Amino acid sequence: MELDVFHLFLWEPFAFEGTPFAINRVVLLMYFAALGCILFFVVGARKASVRPKGMGLIAESSYRLVRDNIAIDVIGPEGAKYAPFLATMFWFIFFSNLLEITPGVSFPVTSRMALPALLALISWVWFNGVGIAKNGFGYFKETLFPPGVPWPVYILLTPIELASVFIIRPLTLAIRLFANMMAGHVLLTVFFLFTEDLLLHAAPVLKPLGIITFVVACLLVIFELMVIVIQAYIFTTLTAFYIAEALHGHGEHEEEHAHAAADHEVEGIPGEQVLARA
Repeated sequence: MELDVFHLFLWEPFAFEGTPFAINRVVLLMYFAALGCILFFVVGARKASVRPKGMGLIAESSYRLVRDNIAIDVIGPEGAKYAPFLATMFWFIFFSNLLEITPGVSFPVTSRMALPALLALISWVWFNGVGIAKNGFGYFKETLFPPGVPWPVYILLTPIELASVFIIRPLTLAIRLFANMMAGHVLLTVFFLFTEDLLLHAAPVLKPLGIITFVVACLLVIFELMVIVIQAYIFTTLTAFYIAEALHGHGEHEEEHAHAAADHEVEGIPGEQVLARA
């Protein structure tokens, strides 16, 4: 069995070759993921009603999942106005990742670094734009020189904040998504290729191993489905957290969650659960 690793990730353009608008299989699949995301909510919106059911219920529940459990839980009540952006990001990443286990496709476009990098750049521009819109260019001063810190500490703290907020955040967002989806894609490919080779081309004594690799591959598909959802959730949640910090600042954001924890303690809900969700 011969496996060309580059064939897993590289394809020649079939349209507009030699231009910045060249289209290959990866670009085409990205269009399909975007189209699937759009159709999902368009069809759901058309079936919306006071008591939605079917696709309308699924679409509404999908949006509310991001709005309530990510936007509002992480950012606060004002997070509702960022819910459309966060929901778009979550479900586009989900549909892009879902191509990994789609029969006949078996390729997540997020396993190409260009797309996670672009999504991370959009997240970076968005949360910094929110910070500038809220605090003006004083946002950079508050980020790089947090109030209440002795000035000699800024010698060490400011370079760390500069690297962390403006360089490391988009890098980690992109690399985390890319690495997880690439690893899953390669793993599934290897196991299914071994299954094919063992069942169709191996000696009779080795054919039972093909059944084992097939079972393992099927279990990996289930595992990858969880990874698909988790990676979309992590990317979107971190983006929401960065927006929250841009709005409230490091100290204020933590203080608000502490007050929320205290309020829920009074209501009988352990504060640790609230802070854990934050």
